[in-house]
Amino acid sequence: MGLIGLIITGVVILFVLIVILSTIKIVNTGYLYVVERFGQYHKTLEPGWHFLIPFADFVRKKVSTKQQILDVPPQSVITKDNVKISVDNVIFYKLLNARDAVYNIEDFRSGIVYSATTNMRNILGNMSLDEILSVRDKINQDLLSIIDEVTDAYGIKILSVEIKNIIPPTEIQEAMEKQMKAERNKRAMILEAEGLRQSQIEKAEGEKRGKILAAEAEKEANIRRAEGLTEAQLLEAEGKAKAIEEISIAEAEAIR
Repeated sequence: MGLIGLIITGVVILFVLIVILSTIKIVNTGYLYVVERFGQYHKTLEPGWHFLIPFADFVRKKVSTKQQILDVPPQSVITKDNVKISVDNVIFYKLLNARDAVYNIEDFRSGIVYSATTNMRNILGNMSLDEILSVRDKINQDLLSIIDEVTDAYGIKILSVEIKNIIPPTEIQEAMEKQMKAERNKRAMILEAEGLRQSQIEKAEGEKRGKILAAEAEKEANIRRAEGLTEAQLLEAEGKAKAIEEISIAEAEAIR
């Protein structure tokens, strides 16, 4: 076999090896491969080893089944009480059906963002600013339910929707800060007044206890003085009786 024959043989062997290797697909955990055969959807490859038919089967797209995070850009919203606010949120989602995600929409991430922004404007536009600030958790839950229903057609499961920031106009922010400062000052004054009141109560109770103790001490002293006087009088009476008795005895002996 001549040199040209060897080159041709080598090229053929290399080509065969490339074709064989191209038919082997290894899908890693957390991913799915969408495979087309002659330009049409054929199957979805799950994690593991797979073999494709050369020149017939092609991997159309590789998609992740891991939990994904999607930041929705800030959106301007007009509330029911005509306040213009800026709102942004974050969406956690997971791909469940690779075929639907590839064929039912051109870009499912853009579809999620569009659904989130549209429905957020609809929900917040029917609420006042005070309502929006006080029921954020309910808004998150309402958005999740609506977006999840829309993206079900894309093979996407919405796991969580969380509003990150609600930013009102500067003048309203300043008014809110003043109100919060006034509330803090009010609470501080109340705490100070309660502390002073408690201190006065404790002082009065201390003085009361002091007077009671002094009165009890005086009472005890009076009792002890009275007891001492009574005892002295008894001793004096006993002494006189003893003396009278001794005189009587002496007189009786003198008469004898």
